[in-house]
Amino acid sequence: MRLIWALGLAAALGCGDAASTPGAVALDTAVPAPRSVPQDTVRRRLNEQVSQARHSAIVDAAARARPAVVSVNIIRRQRRVARRSVFDFFMPREYEALVEGVGSGFVISEDGIVITNQHVTEGAEQIIVTTSDGTDYAAELLGEDPLTDIAVLKIDAEGLATIAIGSSRDLAIGEWVVAIGNPYSYLLGNTEPTVTAGVVSAVGRNLLPSRNQPGVYVDMIQTDAAINPGNSGGPLVNVTGEVVGVNSSIFTSSGGSVGIGFAIPIERAIRVARELQRYGTVQRAWVGLGVGGSEDLRRWKETGGLTVTKVARPSPASDAGLRAGDVLTSAAGRPVRTFLDWEAVKLDVGPGDSIPVTYLRSGRERSVRLGIAALPTTQAERISVLDLELITVTPAIQQERGLQRSFGALIYSIGEQARGATGMRSGDVILQINNRQITTAEDARDIFQRAGRRAVRAYFERGGRMRISDFYVQSI
Repeated sequence: MRLIWALGLAAALGCGDAASTPGAVALDTAVPAPRSVPQDTVRRRLNEQVSQARHSAIVDAAARARPAVVSVNIIRRQRRVARRSVFDFFMPREYEALVEGVGSGFVISEDGIVITNQHVTEGAEQIIVTTSDGTDYAAELLGEDPLTDIAVLKIDAEGLATIAIGSSRDLAIGEWVVAIGNPYSYLLGNTEPTVTAGVVSAVGRNLLPSRNQPGVYVDMIQTDAAINPGNSGGPLVNVTGEVVGVNSSIFTSSGGSVGIGFAIPIERAIRVARELQRYGTVQRAWVGLGVGGSEDLRRWKETGGLTVTKVARPSPASDAGLRAGDVLTSAAGRPVRTFLDWEAVKLDVGPGDSIPVTYLRSGRERSVRLGIAALPTTQAERISVLDLELITVTPAIQQERGLQRSFGALIYSIGEQARGATGMRSGDVILQINNRQITTAEDARDIFQRAGRRAVRAYFERGGRMRISDFYVQSI
């Protein structure tokens, strides 16, 4: 190494022929000098390398998905409370106002089927969908499902760009994902979707229910890709540009993104969307099991799973031999530790399906295949009277709705006029009218039909508590 260095130094310093140097080894000095590369060629090659570096997998993923992302602009009627002022004497404290809302969505079929969040479309009187090229379309709401927070829209268009459907089942913690949407919509000056990038922070996340959370957010994808107001309903895509989730919610104390966002798995969103298209509603899974509630969040390590508190008879659970006191450990191949895990399993199956279930009984593990049925209320006979639809409460309906009593007339639906006159609402159970106990829906119908113009007093259950309502039947 020293010899080679010395020879190179001698040649560089112009110290004469290496062969004439004592003790030196003769070298062939007839090596041609390197040719100079034109500067424009150097610049072109450098630009090509920079261009290739700029077009990363994230850039390509965003480019594939963005044309299918839309802005969802809605107008809803909202009840407001007037501020206290000298004008309160002339104006009621409460009034209705038209307010605007904004969200995002994505196109899943060329003929204009759009998926978004239900909390975006809730209460909308008018919905305008704006595609990425700036075209506005009046949208029809085909259906919405508050429980899963999915809504489906239809716009009158053909040949629209659609998004590729991926899978959330094989997501890896730490892999890159891209959230696309329209935060703040027109406030940013154009209709181009906004792109934010991050990683999959976790999968299978369950969010504890709250008063302001009508949906069941379970088995969610967590990401640190920024999700801001207006991103709701937009797609979460992987690095190949396939949608793997529907951006839905964030954890924040400031109202802005703090890097904890959640997306609904795309498999659930597509299943719900298809049912909303076909039936206008979602067919819920029912097995007839009552399980431990939020108190089991801290006890599951002691019990080893989720405790069954009651089993309706007849029901798929009773047919499978399950009984109160059993401890569920897995269902549909997923560990079951809390009631949120069990809700996640039920959200992703429907009537006619069956799932494998393992459980503990007296410390011994057992396995069974559990059939899935439709909700008892959807199969029960409905009795119409005045502006009400009533259903007779059965043990199965009691278990489905979590009712205190196994008799009465469940209000399946109620008109706006009847709701205002009685103070009752859908889901309430009429237990007594005047001095007569109500055992079936027919009992309530007979009393209402004979009441004429007389006032009645109704005793009903709501949320496990007894309430009283006095009203005139003629006002319904």
